[in-house]
Amino acid sequence: MTDLVLVGSIAGSYGVQGDVRIKSFCAQATDIFGYRLTNADGSRSFDAILVRPIKNGFAAQIGGVATKEEADALRGTELYASRDQLPDAEEDEYYYADLIGLSVLDTGGTVLGTVKQVMDHGAGDLLEVQGPALRDTVLVPFTKAVVPTVDLAGGRLVVDPPEGLFD
Repeated sequence: MTDLVLVGSIAGSYGVQGDVRIKSFCAQATDIFGYRLTNADGSRSFDAILVRPIKNGFAAQIGGVATKEEADALRGTELYASRDQLPDAEEDEYYYADLIGLSVLDTGGTVLGTVKQVMDHGAGDLLEVQGPALRDTVLVPFTKAVVPTVDLAGGRLVVDPPEGLFD
């Protein structure tokens, strides 16, 4: 598990006064404004103040950013919070950061690969699995039926994939 967890990103500028557009990845979207935010390596912090909700995110002010050009320069910046600031995950809930890198085994114990990333396209989470025996990555629905076991302590998850998914 990592000390920093991805909680949002800066999508670019909003207006001409230096405000930015923020996408929140938090379960309660506005929670992002209660965290001490940093970049991926923790070398830069961002004091974000909510201006107002906008379509697909929030308009916010970032301390030290006063112009549209400075806001545009932050486009694509991922925002992280330290794990100790975040609430504990409920039963059968997981932070995406904790799933990435886990070994993926089938119900017979055969290693299929590792979790490369977790995606959420609105219809449910997908695990992107990569492995040396796989020609391409495989997208596995992250549901209880397909992924009956998540063992964070053991660094693995067990999948019961639909027929032909890993062929």
